[in-house]
Amino acid sequence: MDSSYKIPGSEPQMLPVGVGTEVREIAFIHHTKGEPGVLWLSGFMSDMGSTKATAVAAWADGRGLSSTRFDYSAHGRSSGTMEDGTIGRWLDEADAIFSTITSGPQVIIGSSMGGYIALLLLRRLLRDRSQEAARIKAMLLIAPAWDMTEELMWKRFPEETRRDIMATGSYRQPSAYASPYLITRRLIEDGRKHLLARESFDPGRPIVILQGLQDPDVPAPHTRELKTFLTGDKVKLIEIADGEHRLSRPQDLDLLFSELDKLV
Repeated sequence: MDSSYKIPGSEPQMLPVGVGTEVREIAFIHHTKGEPGVLWLSGFMSDMGSTKATAVAAWADGRGLSSTRFDYSAHGRSSGTMEDGTIGRWLDEADAIFSTITSGPQVIIGSSMGGYIALLLLRRLLRDRSQEAARIKAMLLIAPAWDMTEELMWKRFPEETRRDIMATGSYRQPSAYASPYLITRRLIEDGRKHLLARESFDPGRPIVILQGLQDPDVPAPHTRELKTFLTGDKVKLIEIADGEHRLSRPQDLDLLFSELDKLV
């Protein structure tokens, strides 16, 4: 955790999610203050101690707003293994945190895979629990990796890698940010049950998207395509000419907070 953004009372609590052998302990940090609250959704292989996550929590604290952040299973301080990790499991965990820990209106901030999970969560709530969906007042998505497992993994993998995943059940993908990422057949196959699939989707509330034009992981054309099937007139895309994937430089955070100020 970056000490520049550490705020008091940052020791996580645990929320059990799932039933039977599927139960996992999800670590979360929640600060109860004013409304609206802000809910942070991390990216793949990131956690709630990252620079952006802690900066957002400190920003909310400084403005007297509630904040919530958590670690997906097999990430950070939550239980579980990456062999069991899937989009469906992480979506369920985001749903559990939103529904159980947060209250009142929320602005959801999703980074990379977190942006994808945010859209899936909104779609689920609009379909199944409209009163809960109404609590989502706005979203801010940072390089949203929509349909990540299919568009940014499977379709990019060479044929040899695809064969290895199908035959052995997993592949270790080199990463510029940490040790190789474990990509499993289970992750890919479950991901196909949770695709946005370029189907028209009206979020019905303001969505601001921040995208770096130097991002090799979630390329700008991928994010521009998202804007073509998010319908309505409340989606704003902001491109940062020299921005890369993390968008965690001081100037990136200034832009993030400027847009958050408008949303809250």
